[in-house]
Amino acid sequence: MSASGGTKAIVAALAANLAIAVAKFVAFVFSGSSSMLAESVHSVADSGNQALLLVGGKKAQRKATPEHPFGYGRERYIYAFLVSIVLFSVGGMFALYEGYEKIKHPHELEHWYWPVGVLVFAIIAESFSFRTAIKESNVLRGHRSWKEFVRHAKAPELPVVLLEDLGALVGLVLALGGVGLALATGDSVWDGIGTLCIGVLLILIALVLAAETKSLLLGEAAGVEETRKIEAAVVDGDTVTRIIHMRTLHLGPEELLVAAKIAVRHDETAGEIAAAIDAAESRIRDAVPIARVIYLEPDIYSETEAAKGPDPEATPGGPTQPDAAH
Repeated sequence: MSASGGTKAIVAALAANLAIAVAKFVAFVFSGSSSMLAESVHSVADSGNQALLLVGGKKAQRKATPEHPFGYGRERYIYAFLVSIVLFSVGGMFALYEGYEKIKHPHELEHWYWPVGVLVFAIIAESFSFRTAIKESNVLRGHRSWKEFVRHAKAPELPVVLLEDLGALVGLVLALGGVGLALATGDSVWDGIGTLCIGVLLILIALVLAAETKSLLLGEAAGVEETRKIEAAVVDGDTVTRIIHMRTLHLGPEELLVAAKIAVRHDETAGEIAAAIDAAESRIRDAVPIARVIYLEPDIYSETEAAKGPDPEATPGGPTQPDAAH
């Protein structure tokens, strides 16, 4: 996995979650707190999720084969989607079940100092993990808001770790609140309510992750900035006069497929067109280095065909979008 995959953030989160999971289980054994049990399972699920992200990054590095000619870059999307499933089922649903059971059959907390101490320790450890994820993400985020970064990032690992760490911190605060209210009121139902809140939080985060990784799995186009760079690189104003229509597709976070029908002058020779295509491919790769698979089809631009409409099948010589012809 490349640096942009956030390996450092994943490893930091994995180390923090493993240590926290052990501490939470110990606190649960001594106190019987359902919030601690839910948080323990949450940390175990998060640890498994980070392991899945590392495995996905490793598998994505395999070279292309005749059976998979475009490589294995989408392995990272598949494993990120599995993370959302694990977070939903193991983390969220278990917490809902445990919270319901605690409300239905409440019992007094024992050795309250165990869960409180562990939760404070966990908040500190998760804060360091979250800080690492933020620093790694800022390198790629640029001027985008955090919502835009999570929504449009093509590498799934950092958004996953960010949302997991954020969910973990909020979940710890909810668990601490549930335990605190149970101790203050003498009613352990509050511990169960805190557990239910943790479950709802984890399910909401899992649904967001599932929606974003599903979009990546289906295949997303290049971003607006990359598309503009590609369009500018294709046209040389000499042999290549315009883009008739173009499609882009992420084969992985750092590999982009570009397919375009380009307009060439009708009196150019085959050799001149071939040389122009080679030059255009070189300009595209210079402008957008992740554009590694490029297919350019030469054609003669037809105003008559273009006037028929935006359907690429109905108008083989015309643009598919009004602004595609520059």
